[in-house]
This record gives sequence, structure tokens and C-alpha cells, in this order.
Amino acid sequence: MRINELSTPALTVDLDVLEKNLDRMARYCREHGVGLRPHTKTHKTPEVAEMQLKRGAVGLTVAKVGEAEVMAGAGPEEILVAFPIYGSEKLRRLAALAKARRILISLDSETDAREVSGAATALGVTLGVLVEFDAGLHRCGVEPGKACVELARKVEALPGLSFRGLMTFPGNIWGTKEERSQESQRVGEAVRKAIAAFEQEHMPLEIVSAGSTPSAFLEIPGITEIRPGTYVYNDLNTYYQGVCKLEDCAVRVVATVISAAVPGRAMIDAGSKTLSSDLLGSGPKAGHGLVVEAPGATIIKLSEEHGHLDVTRSERELRVGDVVTVIPNHVCTCVNMHDEMFLVRGQEVTGSWRIAARGKIR
Repeated sequence: MRINELSTPALTVDLDVLEKNLDRMARYCREHGVGLRPHTKTHKTPEVAEMQLKRGAVGLTVAKVGEAEVMAGAGPEEILVAFPIYGSEKLRRLAALAKARRILISLDSETDAREVSGAATALGVTLGVLVEFDAGLHRCGVEPGKACVELARKVEALPGLSFRGLMTFPGNIWGTKEERSQESQRVGEAVRKAIAAFEQEHMPLEIVSAGSTPSAFLEIPGITEIRPGTYVYNDLNTYYQGVCKLEDCAVRVVATVISAAVPGRAMIDAGSKTLSSDLLGSGPKAGHGLVVEAPGATIIKLSEEHGHLDVTRSERELRVGDVVTVIPNHVCTCVNMHDEMFLVRGQEVTGSWRIAARGKIR
């Protein structure tokens, strides 16, 4: 089947581009002596996780227990749940996973640590813990420094827990190359401060985990592993930050023009339930995706099922029945809208993957 014969809207991935993206990040981590523990939030697919592990990933990262349960099928020796998990039902499931493989969890409170400890001891397992510190995003994490040490000591004193190190999410490293470079210096200072507090107390740190796709190639001293996610597919946000080229965007949404009746407008069958409603957070910060075949056409609005295109500046006339492909603003949320992804090499559809971890929010 050719790509333009798919029933639309359809999510597709160019396997050649995906493999190139995976190889690039794996090679960078090997050459720089940094562990790669990729976040699976972008692809949500065990098949891609297996490809990452075969390229030397030290483990996988997830945000929710449901994602960890799915990704266990990819065969990782260790999974990091980079999210403070709270609630007896979720923690029982998490502890059950630890019977078959190493489980790491990040947290930033003694309250959470005690809950995790109770779940682990109830099932007779040990969960590794990374204390999360705030490197400037102001989302989660204690202050870098003394507060990290104090929480780590409390973790060490609780049964069923093993303190393994530190974690932070430098999501504040964002924007142009210059903006990201400047912010990485501030993040680096937070990392230095956190590590120094443990050195002063002679407490070893096995792991110092950080990283995202926008910060992946910015070397921050002290980091032992990185957790990029978007790099597998890339999107318009990574493109406009200069982290990738347009040809490195592996995912496209195939859509059909279903109306051109309104002058200056065209409608495609891909709306917010297909592309997601996430706005562009970099570059022009406008529009809802790039129409590859008609870059002058702007997706100005999304209804649930309609993509509204302004075609007044389009170099190509779009007619009913035309098939186009759209690079999404934010590929992670776009992928999570779909049950399956079609695999493409060239213009040929070679198979499909079920997006097994979509909707796993608990």
C-alpha cells in the first residue's frame, strides 16, 4: 500500500528517519560517556523501546505505572518512573513490577517516601529512589543542596527503599540555541550545588539523572545519564529550537482535504482529536502544524475533527480529495491520540504498531 492510500487521518512514522534519530542519540551518549535512559512518553510503543535498548540504553523512563507495566514487555532490566507516584493501588502495582525487574522511582517528599516504603515492604521488594531537585523549572523537586541530603537520609532509613541518587528535569532549557545555552549554565549551577552537598557529607551518588531533548546535546558537568524522549520522532518544537532539521521529523499525520468551499480556506479531516490542541511553543509560536506539501498554508484553528487552513498564501491550490501530510507541533500528545501508527519506508506502508501505552495515565 502507498502512503496516499491510507484511510485518513492516519499517524505514520518514517522508519529510516526514526532509525537515524535513534542512532544519533545512542552514538552521542556512547562518545560522551553518558547513560541513555530514554523517556517513552513520546512513542508509547514497546517496539521502539526495544530498538532503544538494542542501541545501548541503560534502561527506560516512564511517567506513570501504567506505562511501566506496558514497557516491561520490552525487556528492560530497569525502569525509572520519573514522577512522584502516590496512592495505594498504584504503589501496589509498582511494587509488583519490582518482583521481576529493578524499579527506580523519583520523589521529593518524606510523605511519598513513606507510602512507597509501605508498598515495597508489603510485597517484600526493594525500590530504588532518586531524590528530585528543582533546577529552575519550578515544577517538582526540593531545593538543590541541603534539602536533598536531608530527604536522602530519610529515604535510607526507610525499609524497602534504596537511595540511588538524584534526578532533575531541566524543562526550563528551551528556546533558541543561545537561550538554551544560557539556561543550561543556570541548570549546571543547580546540579553542581546538589552534588556538592553530598560530597560534603561523604554520601555517594550512583546516579545523577537529567536531560530532555532540547538539552540533550548540551553537556552539563556531573550528569551521569539523560532522559530525552521527543528525539525519537522530533516535531516542530524541536525544529524551531534548532535541535533537528525538518527531515529529522519522523512522524507525519496523513490527512485529506474534505472541503474548499469557503474562499481562502480549506478543511482537512485532522482536528484536535488527531493532532492534539497543543500550541507551538517555539519559533513563530503560531499554527497547529506544518502542511508539508503546502507550507504556505497555515493551520489556523482546530475543531474536534476539522483542521482549518488559511490558504491565501499557499503556493499550491488545495482541492477536495488532495492528500497532505502534517508535522505536528508536539509529537508526544499527538501520538497519544492514536491507537495505531503506520510504518513507512519511502512511500510504501510496510506495517503498523499498536500504541500500547496510550491513555495510560494511572
